[in-house]
Formats: sequence, C-alpha cells, structure tokens
Amino acid sequence: MSKAIIGLVGEMACGKETVKKYLEKKYGAKNARFSSILRDILKRIDLPINRDNLINLSTSLRQTFGQDILAMAIAGDARNLDTDIVVIDGVRRMEDIKFLKEINGFMLISMDAPIETRYKRMVSRNENIGDDKKTFEDFASDHKRETELEIPLVMKNAKFSINNEGTFEELYLQVDKIIADILKN
Repeated sequence: MSKAIIGLVGEMACGKETVKKYLEKKYGAKNARFSSILRDILKRIDLPINRDNLINLSTSLRQTFGQDILAMAIAGDARNLDTDIVVIDGVRRMEDIKFLKEINGFMLISMDAPIETRYKRMVSRNENIGDDKKTFEDFASDHKRETELEIPLVMKNAKFSINNEGTFEELYLQVDKIIADILKN
C-alpha cells in the first residue's frame, strides 16, 4: 500500500482533532497540522497562542511568501513521516488543496456539525487562550475572518464527508467506513 495522506477540512470545532486522534490510536496514523507551524513560531517569539495571533501570523506568512507556503511545509512533513497513514489537520484554502492534491495518496475529507454544537465544543476545550470566554456572537463572527472564508468552498472539493452531530461511536463508524474505502484502493 502506498501512503494515505488524509486532509481534514471543516469549520472551527467540527471534530477534526477528535478524528485525528482516533486515526492515530486505531490506525497508527501520524499527523501534520497547519497550526503547529504557527504555534511553533509564536512560542519561539514568545507571543501568546491565541486565535488573533495565529490568524495574523498565517496571513503575514502567506502574503509574504505565497498562499501555499504552509501547504508546501505540511506536504514535506507528510512525505517524511514514517507511517502508512498521515492526517493533515487544518486544510482551509483552495491553494492548500491545489498543492496537496498533487501528492500521491492525498484524500480530502470534509467534516461538519451545527454551529451551536461547534460553539459548545470550542468553549469547553479552550484550545486557544480566551476561547472559554467567547460568546456565541464572537464565535459566529470568527467565521467571517480571512482564515475561515474559503473553508466551505474547500469542503465542496472533498471526496468524503463526515456529519459530526452524533455520538463518538457514530463518528468513529463513519471514519472506519472511509478508511476501509481508502485502504482498499
């Protein structure tokens, strides 16, 4: 089998991290995450890891070095990981998939869940500083930020789709079905 490189796309708090962890645990997948690059830089320059800094850094890097700069770095990471399955979390722009789909074995999976469900998840996990203090209106407004605008369009380019409004078991069944389909090809 050649390496399967699975890109996950979906709006904030739709369950990408949960699917990534499931693939790591059940299938031995390794991951490459777009935001890891940004988080590493923010740590290095001693700035808080919050949504504003992540967005500003991403925008600056893309404007300075090209819209596909992070996709190029992630593609290199994915190729170099010693595993049969790589999960790329945080695909969000057409420039990302334009570059990534050229990699042999790349598949895009879209994930979706109702905005109310995603809001509750974001607040409870508090992944970025201040997430637990956001109002629903703040969360809805975040969807209009530059880094989020292309996600619905990218989702339309996915080969597989996951609806994540049910239980973990229902989510995992969907993932297992997709993986079985990917591995048989």
